[in-house]
Amino acid sequence: MTPLDLASDWRRETVLTLDKMGIPVEYSHHEVAPSQHEIDLRYADALTMADNAMTYRLVVKEVALLNGVYATFMPKPLEGENGSGMHVHQSLFKGSSNSFYDANDPHHLSATGRAYIAGILKHAPEFVAILCQWVNSYKRLVPGYEAPVYIAWAQRNRSALVRVPMYKPGKEQATRMELRCPDPSCNPYLAFAVMLAAGLKGIEGNYELPAPVEEDIFDMSAEKMASIGINSLPGSLHEAIVEMEKSELVKETLGEHIFNKFIENKKMEWDEYRTHVTGFEIKKYLSIL
Repeated sequence: MTPLDLASDWRRETVLTLDKMGIPVEYSHHEVAPSQHEIDLRYADALTMADNAMTYRLVVKEVALLNGVYATFMPKPLEGENGSGMHVHQSLFKGSSNSFYDANDPHHLSATGRAYIAGILKHAPEFVAILCQWVNSYKRLVPGYEAPVYIAWAQRNRSALVRVPMYKPGKEQATRMELRCPDPSCNPYLAFAVMLAAGLKGIEGNYELPAPVEEDIFDMSAEKMASIGINSLPGSLHEAIVEMEKSELVKETLGEHIFNKFIENKKMEWDEYRTHVTGFEIKKYLSIL
């Protein structure tokens, strides 16, 4: 059922505006959290999609302002509610042929597709700072709110970092992977670049893809996760920057100047955050310490 939400009309206005600007929309609907909406853009090559994502964010904000409200792409604006993600679907094509598809594989994934996903999983801790680049991003990446924390892949399991949508007969061209950790406040040009670099590194190195994990990882014990080799993404911006700083892959992809400046900027943000005395601390400690 469509929720009786004032913003449904504003979302429709946004979709129609995007269409007039030549940016096709495939789906739009209300999401789980209050006043949270999803608009899915039709696929395009990586550079065009990065351009479209930037235009999309501006259109959303302009339509909101015209209607007297404010639209935010903040990853976790409301405590105790689901945060906002930017799930990125990816596939590789040679001409008109989808390089991810293989009719003989149980999951209909080619060796190329499997290696690409393996590259994403292996290098995710190194590049997550680009995909989730704010202190607030890591308030979203916690168990229990549909946001992926655990480095694994699956077809039906939405607690995994990577999901491979189920194959439908006749839909070979739609064979793809979905990376679920990016948030909509990232720089899409940098984000798409590091994702592609990690996937292509997996193909180049012939990385082996582990078995899918269809069990709900949120319900697993730490011992169970360790026994099947499931690790977690960095838990804070600081941890993510520490991982990125060690990454030759990210440095090579972004170039030395952007790599160093990004890390410098994010260290400044983390220092500002960690020295700030929050309302939580006042409420928690002032009366007892």
